[in-house]
Amino acid sequence: MARVWLFGEDVDTDQIVPGRYAPYMTSEAELPKHAFIEARPEFAREVRPGDIIVAGANFGCGSSREYAPKALKLCGIGAIIAPSFARIFFRNALNLGIPLFEADLTSVLRDGQEVTLDMSRYVVVTEAGQEYLLKPPPAFVREIWEAGGTTAYFRRYGRLPGQSAG
Repeated sequence: MARVWLFGEDVDTDQIVPGRYAPYMTSEAELPKHAFIEARPEFAREVRPGDIIVAGANFGCGSSREYAPKALKLCGIGAIIAPSFARIFFRNALNLGIPLFEADLTSVLRDGQEVTLDMSRYVVVTEAGQEYLLKPPPAFVREIWEAGGTTAYFRRYGRLPGQSAG
């Protein structure tokens, strides 16, 4: 089971990790301790591997801080579900292998609710058995997620999905 962490719209990268906690100001090892340190101070100490962020539109807006999605990855976030994502955040999360789904579940899931994210069927299932379908990603995105990100994929296969081997 995963816990839902519910956020509103326009969650920017400074809310995810304020600039003063950037890895070059502290360290990469400290990064997960500062995730949502001001927006949700309890997040870093209570988040569990596999938990899911459910948010409103435009998640990850603001600057192109690569360490914002990195902090969420290091916290063990299992997926982020929002109606839309800032383009650069989306790309940085894909590079890190964080599953992102475009869907609006903010009105049907509650903060702290226990759910199961079934990645084989792309569905969120509540304890009451309610199912919310997610749009399956393209095959190349699934391959990157399964590898753990674009760098891990490239190290494993010597190319990125869609590139010819040679």
